[in-house]
Amino acid sequence: MPATVKESVPLEVPSTSSKSSCSIVKYATIVNWLPKYSRLDAVSDLVAGFSVGLTVIPQSIAYAALAGLTAQYGLYTCLMGSFLYIFFGTIKEVSIGPSSLMSLLTFEYTRNMPADFVVLLCFLAGCMELLMGLLRFLVDFISMPVTSGFTSATSIIIIVSQLQGLLGLRFKAHNIIGNLIKIFQNIKNIRMPDFILGICSIAFLLFFRQLKDVDCCFGKGNGQSKKQNNKKMYLKKLLWFLSICRNALVILITATIAFYLEKAGSSPFILSGKIQSGLPTFSLPPFSSQVGNETYTFLDMCSHLGSGIIILPLVSILANVAIAKSFACGSSVNATQEMLTLGLCNIFGSFVSSMPAAGAFTRSAVISASGVRTPMAGIYVGTMTLLALSFLTPYFYYIPRSTLAAVLISAVIFIIDLKIVRLLWKGCKRDAFAAIVTFLVSAIFGVELGLLVGALFSLIFFLRPPARPKIEVIQCKTELGNKYIVLKPDTGIFYPAANYFCNKVMKIIHRHDENNVPFIIDCERIRSIDYTAIKGIELISANINAEVKKLWFMNVSSRTYNSFEAFANSKHFHFVDEEKISSIFYDGLSNSAEEMKDQLVENMIGHATFACANDKKEDAEMCPKVMTNSEGGGEEIELMLAPSQETKQT
Repeated sequence: MPATVKESVPLEVPSTSSKSSCSIVKYATIVNWLPKYSRLDAVSDLVAGFSVGLTVIPQSIAYAALAGLTAQYGLYTCLMGSFLYIFFGTIKEVSIGPSSLMSLLTFEYTRNMPADFVVLLCFLAGCMELLMGLLRFLVDFISMPVTSGFTSATSIIIIVSQLQGLLGLRFKAHNIIGNLIKIFQNIKNIRMPDFILGICSIAFLLFFRQLKDVDCCFGKGNGQSKKQNNKKMYLKKLLWFLSICRNALVILITATIAFYLEKAGSSPFILSGKIQSGLPTFSLPPFSSQVGNETYTFLDMCSHLGSGIIILPLVSILANVAIAKSFACGSSVNATQEMLTLGLCNIFGSFVSSMPAAGAFTRSAVISASGVRTPMAGIYVGTMTLLALSFLTPYFYYIPRSTLAAVLISAVIFIIDLKIVRLLWKGCKRDAFAAIVTFLVSAIFGVELGLLVGALFSLIFFLRPPARPKIEVIQCKTELGNKYIVLKPDTGIFYPAANYFCNKVMKIIHRHDENNVPFIIDCERIRSIDYTAIKGIELISANINAEVKKLWFMNVSSRTYNSFEAFANSKHFHFVDEEKISSIFYDGLSNSAEEMKDQLVENMIGHATFACANDKKEDAEMCPKVMTNSEGGGEEIELMLAPSQETKQT
């Protein structure tokens, strides 16, 4: 091995001794915090759980309607997620249950099919999430701009799809354009009572949403009494509580109005309808289903669900990890654990007729603002859901559809992120383009195609830099004035970059090919290289070095050198030390000793300043010395050399 080869330092591999146990207990994060659980934690979690319960119950009813299901399925979805996340969850602010994104995707893949398909989709999604977690599937390959474009498009789709409920219309449409066309076609059939109730509900929700930000401490000063400050503090807490209860309040108020109008013999609103009461039965998910006179087997059901078996769990994982990162307070997020937990929640959720579940930003924001201390808050959310299923389902009949549409619109309108596009356009147009394309494709052609296009954009942007490495061109001179050119690639070379790199090197060599100037490829940044790249480099090296040694390699790591040695003919590669670059001018570039001598003398005369040896010692020490002796033992001279360097990047 030549002296230029550098020993690479291997990365430290973590010990696998901790992974010897494969029991499910090792993933139970509850054992980490439960022994330290205090009375203060219990009180804080009770308040947080009660607060998010008041949010999740009305939202679950609305999300079930979005998925094309009756209200009880939304509540079923809260059960297993609330209880299981206590044992396996890593982020205390995450609350697993129905979400707008999951409901929309569920509706896309189970449209016009019975609830059996929804429950099976929940089971299969959980299995895929569990498998992705066990295989350490990486979700970071889909960039945040793509995720932002996707979620913003989903919010637009939900808003447009809920316009028919807000306007009191009934029709079927498959996308945004279809919904808008149907609305304009049925504009004369708009039910004004539903429309007015829906608009008032949205205004109510938006107004109450702002209550939590109202500053109650007007005129705060040192002269105020402690009693006055306490009153303002209690008023602030009351406004905050009313703000987080806004969904429950608007449903309670509108359902009460609808109830009394119904009893009076008037039915101005379209209501949710009859809902199955009681708790769900615990059973295996359906692996066959009867649709009309046709029986669907398990394979038939899977065929109908199609790509939803992959797309839906992938989206739920992306959403859940994004929420976990948002509320992780700077600490690292165990994405694998989150995937495993989400998979378990959906698998066991399918045993109680749940639809696919995931985290939701609205629930996480409420539970975080409520002062949650541990995941134990989920037990109170689950308990409130059980109570609602046991005692309140008969009253869900009177909830107006326009109110549910208002709840959904008010929830998702704030997920639309337009600021990020303006920000990305200033900083990185490539990311801005990816976000815009993902948004447009998702909104116009559907969320499935939008996510696929976004993932492809992420993959292309991820693969392009290593496929198109930059080569820094450095024009140098030795101390004796010999010119040479250093080519310094910025990364390792693999098969996607092989042809590009070789063609780029040849163009650079032809552009600077004058007076047999040698070229040196600096391999300092090439930590890895594959077979295709080595064979391409071998070919250009053999052609360039056919007559004289003109292409050299330096700063080659041991790993790269071993690859050269294994895959290529070593006679085509010439290595040089960075400290001994001047030696290449004596090896293959000069045709005779006399020519070499003349070149050396010419360089000395052209690039040196002479000083007599008997001059002042201080002047002589100002420059490095190269001592030469004449053949006749004549006077010694000192040479002050001036090496130069010009750099540019291509």
